[in-house]
Amino acid sequence: MKKNGVLWLAVLLVAVAGVLFFLLRKPATDTLKIGIVQIVEHPALDSAREGFIDLLTENGYVEGENITYQIQNAQGDMATANTIAQKFKNDKLDLILAIATPTAQAMANIIKDKPILITAVTDPVAAGLVTSAERPGTNVTGTNDLQPMEGQFKLAQALVPGVKRVGIIYNAGETNSVTQVNMAREIAAKLGLEIIEATVDTSAGVLQAAQSFIGRVDLIYVPTVNTEVSAFSSVVKVAEENKIPIIAGEENLVAQGALATVGVNYYRLGRQTAEMALRIIKEGAKPETMPIESQKETELVINADVAKALGINVPATLREKATFVQNK
Repeated sequence: MKKNGVLWLAVLLVAVAGVLFFLLRKPATDTLKIGIVQIVEHPALDSAREGFIDLLTENGYVEGENITYQIQNAQGDMATANTIAQKFKNDKLDLILAIATPTAQAMANIIKDKPILITAVTDPVAAGLVTSAERPGTNVTGTNDLQPMEGQFKLAQALVPGVKRVGIIYNAGETNSVTQVNMAREIAAKLGLEIIEATVDTSAGVLQAAQSFIGRVDLIYVPTVNTEVSAFSSVVKVAEENKIPIIAGEENLVAQGALATVGVNYYRLGRQTAEMALRIIKEGAKPETMPIESQKETELVINADVAKALGINVPATLREKATFVQNK
């Protein structure tokens, strides 16, 4: 009898231990699994990724504790982007962050049952990612990087008096690129500027395209186009050697050799995208009803070193509100 009592006590203790283990264990659902993919590696897109992760961390999502990231880079190749999308689908991640138009398209084409946040996408509607910016109607939402292009062209006119011909390099095979060059044509016509275009298929052609502007343009405009931005050092090389000012579509490029911008800050854009992710994660918001957002704030940034090298005297009206940076 005593032996049976000991046996029952042992069984009871094992059962209690099992219940306690079940109650105290950390449920698998506590660990959020997020996939992040970008089309290429360059400072703007890297900053968007960093801003996204930083804001989630500040809101209690700490890698290794309650969140894991799969971070992938397509290296400019759509076949690779599609492979990454299939991997993300197979891994049953909770949420995807797709940085730049091509990778966003790859994710949206393959993953239909998980929220996809996008950023650094100029026109999600033209890219076929959403039905409308106001009501996406798909599992995709996020932020666009539509810069205030008219303001940038007016900035060019203020800093480079007499500018008439503006050179733009673009990739005719990239939706984001085509959208921006079309915008540039319309704005330039309104402001009395002429657009001189050079097309490229890959970043390897950017140097030759920039060289084609020598003697033909007064200024080079670099929009938020992946092909050109990833080879921005080639544009800077030609511009410096030929004293051609560069106006950029985003802040990161100013410290790398552009003269100025009033535009997109990708780190802040990434943080804004993470705020949308939190609404999905914590509040159960649905991407299909979450409007695409634009950056809430822009900033005037001028490279003091480039202005000095070009002999440009920054007008007092701009100097008062500008942030000045130097070449990295």
